Amino acid sequence: MKGDFEVRYTDAARDDLLRLFDFLVMHAETVEEFDEAQLAVDTIRTAVEVQLSSSPFIFRKVTESPFLRELVIPFRRAGYVALYEIEGKSTVNILAVRHQLEDDYH
Repeated sequence: MKGDFEVRYTDAARDDLLRLFDFLVMHAETVEEFDEAQLAVDTIRTAVEVQLSSSPFIFRKVTESPFLRELVIPFRRAGYVALYEIEGKSTVNILAVRHQLEDDYH
């Protein structure tokens, strides 16, 4: 389902996805855990692209600005958080992605 907003990833957000994937792969001990790493990244990308392309204003604000927000993405027993900024009337920029147990964005 494609919405009215174009979703774009910054270089930093792309680096975050690779960092998260690499972390999971480095700690994988079974074929299933390798598959889990790809599933985690696919889940993040799908949630970001589906949810933020249609309704980016419904997720929690990070600051007083109505344009800087976070999307919480459940995954297994934990999840991920995507920091994004709404730009103009038709663009959402993904600024960073982190595991919800990380201290902050990198």
